[in-house]
Order: sequence, then C-alpha cells, then structure tokens
Amino acid sequence: MNIEQTYTITELAREFAITPRAIRFYEDQGLLQPARAGRARVYSRADRTRLKLTLRGRRLGLSLAEIRELIDMYDGVHNSTPQLQRLLKVLAARRTALEQQREDIVAVLAEIDMLERQCTGLLGDDAESAAAARAELDKRMQSSA
Repeated sequence: MNIEQTYTITELAREFAITPRAIRFYEDQGLLQPARAGRARVYSRADRTRLKLTLRGRRLGLSLAEIRELIDMYDGVHNSTPQLQRLLKVLAARRTALEQQREDIVAVLAEIDMLERQCTGLLGDDAESAAAARAELDKRMQSSA
C-alpha cells in the first residue's frame, strides 16, 4: 500500500515562511494543483516541490510565466536536456538584467556622491567644492545623454 505524503496549506506556509494567501495566489496562477477534501486543500509532494521551485524562481527574479514554463517542462518528462537548455537561457537573461541594474545603481550612487559634495560645499560656504561637484555632475550628464 503506497500512501503518498500530503500537506495542508498551513504546513506549507509554515515550512516556507509564507502566508496561506501567497500559496492560494500561486494556485490561482496555475503553479499548484492541490486536491480537495471537502473545502480543505490537500497538497501532494509534487505540489510541495512545485512551491519550492516557484519560491526559488521568485528569489531569482523570474516572472511567474517563466517559472510556470520551466516547472511545466519537468512534469512527466524524463529527458532533461531541453529543460536545462531553456533554464540556462532564462538564467542568462536574468544575469544580463541584473548586471545592467548593478551598472545603473553604481551610476546613481556616483551622482548622489557628487550632489552630496555640492550640498556640503554650499552649506559650508565652500564655493570652490560646490562648483567642482556641479561641473562633474554636468560632465556626467552630458556624457550619458
């Protein structure tokens, strides 16, 4: 007799430190398909694994559509080559986006540094430092345009 391990929504919420509402949202999005026992949801080991993969995908910044596509590719298929190739493409695109965000953050932090120096110079009646910071900011603005 093979009795599969099942989970309640409360057990999964506690295990993954998320709310039951989040689990219901993922269910509404088609990422989970729990069975029903009356009004209660009964989650299988497969549902638990899908939830774990969904949360990992969210941490990586993947969209729900990307997560669904990747998870659905694994359902019932034992040839993992196409799945792994698709995952590599999704991860490469995500890496590119994150590297661009990092460059943008570095640029914004540099502008903040210049503005802080300019403000500090103006507050300290240091017109020379304020002018230098203003000139540096103008130069950066012209080179980024």
